Amino acid sequence: MTDLQQKLQAAGELGPAEAQAQLKDIIVGNYPNDAESIKVKEQAITKLTDLLVKQQDAAALASLLTELRPLFTAIPKAKTAKLVRTVIDSIAKVPGSTQLQQDVCKEQVAWATSEKRTFLRQRIEIRLATLYLETKDYPAALALIGKLLTEVKRLDDKLLLVDIHLLESRVHHALKNLPKSRAALTAARTAANSIYIPPTLQAEIDTQSGTLHADEKDYKTAYSYFFEAFEQFSALDDAKAVATLKYMLLCKVMTGDVHDVPAIITSKGGLKYAGPDVDAMRAVARAYEKRSIQDFQAALQDFSAQLGGDPIVHSHLSALYDTLLEQNLIRLIEPFSRVEITHVAQLIKLPLPTVEGKLSQMILDKKFAGTLDQGNGTLEIFEEPPPDVVYPAALDTFDNMGRVIDNLFARSQKIVV
Repeated sequence: MTDLQQKLQAAGELGPAEAQAQLKDIIVGNYPNDAESIKVKEQAITKLTDLLVKQQDAAALASLLTELRPLFTAIPKAKTAKLVRTVIDSIAKVPGSTQLQQDVCKEQVAWATSEKRTFLRQRIEIRLATLYLETKDYPAALALIGKLLTEVKRLDDKLLLVDIHLLESRVHHALKNLPKSRAALTAARTAANSIYIPPTLQAEIDTQSGTLHADEKDYKTAYSYFFEAFEQFSALDDAKAVATLKYMLLCKVMTGDVHDVPAIITSKGGLKYAGPDVDAMRAVARAYEKRSIQDFQAALQDFSAQLGGDPIVHSHLSALYDTLLEQNLIRLIEPFSRVEITHVAQLIKLPLPTVEGKLSQMILDKKFAGTLDQGNGTLEIFEEPPPDVVYPAALDTFDNMGRVIDNLFARSQKIVV
């Protein structure tokens, strides 16, 4: 056993501060860079990053990348790229380090450019564009993606192209530009079909496909994509499996198949990821099954982080809440021809301005025939008028006369010729 290996083993028995100093000495100390030593140094880097993550010292992780640069000149470029990405991933595990990650990525891009390490630079730039997406800096993300696409298409790196197109699809989806988001996803699928891609990347493509289908209200197709993604994430024990399971349950609720929700939750895959996210969707499903606005609002309040914090779930549940509110209001006003709005608000147990605003919106959307008498604070509901048969018949007559005149004109032209 070499001195470096002994030092590495001894570091595991020391306290955090001493272990950090010893590991750093192994990595940047004046030791030879032969194959065996480099292998030990890589293990030391992994242990040091894990130790700094436990201490939540993002600044030390960022400075570590600068200290490692002399070592990077002695090891292969592919191994350098792996180590840089490992350290950046470790910084991401520290809460509230998004801005620091951006600064580190920019610094590493500048270093990779000066060292002419194109492979590493492009992958760090993808990470930087992802961070721009997380911080909602969409113009910067699209500008960086556009530059990367131009470069990578010339290099014909299909795997990297899949990553870039998938990221582009997410950015356009965040901007609510669904046509461009679908086009970017199609480009990602086209590039993916010509090569082997890792299961994780395939699952991410399926998740994005499900998200876009859900936005188009095609929840059954969205469910099938989310199910495929969930199976792959679950097989890899990826943390994204929980979010995908939540989207599967959301699709079942949106299609009205709330009876399927308990079966999915109690299945082998569902039990594996039992927790607040699954409990949140169970509460939503129960509220929808009871058609209860109060239970629905209680679920949104109790699980605000799981439901309100996820933009995909939040947007669809907002639409579901509106639908549920409309159904309850129509059921309540059905027996009346004239009713006080305060009485309707008391029956549905919601604030008066909310009920009044929703009723006026439903009247404008022609969900029912009626008018709001704000002077008396009442709602007047009219009977649905019978369909008028005169005007459609008159329009049909005009349409037929127009066709006859067109035919006569065409024949007259033939006679003239």
